[in-house]
Amino acid sequence: MIKELTKAEEQVMQILWKLEKAFVNDILEKIPEPKPAYNTVSTIVRILEKKGFVDHDAFGKTHRYFPLVSKRDYTKAYFRNFLSNYFGNSFQEMVSFFAKEDNMSLSDLETLINEVGRDLEDDKPENNG
Repeated sequence: MIKELTKAEEQVMQILWKLEKAFVNDILEKIPEPKPAYNTVSTIVRILEKKGFVDHDAFGKTHRYFPLVSKRDYTKAYFRNFLSNYFGNSFQEMVSFFAKEDNMSLSDLETLINEVGRDLEDDKPENNG
C-alpha cells in the first residue's frame, strides 16, 4: 500500500516526477519562492527514500535521486483513499457532489464518466481464458 505524502513531500515528488533524475540542488531550483534551505529539501528527499518513494545513485558524496513510485500509481492510491474517506467508496456520490458544487454541465459530466470508464477498463486484469 502506498503511503500518503505530506504537502512538502508531494511538492518534492512532483518535481522529481518531472525531472526523472535530480540532485537536491536541481530540486531546490524548481521550488518557487520563498525557497526552503538546502538542508530542508535534503531531509525531505531522505524521508521520501525511507518511505520507499525514491532511491539514489551515488556519485562520491553526492546523490542523484529518482522516483521509485510513478505519479500514476501515487495518484491512483491517493484517489482511492480520497474516495473511501470522503465518499464512502462511491464514485457516483463523488460525481454527484462535484456536479452540484461546480454546476457541471451535462457535456462535462459525460466526458468525465467516459474518461473514468476508459481508465477502469485499462486497469482490469487481462482475461486469459
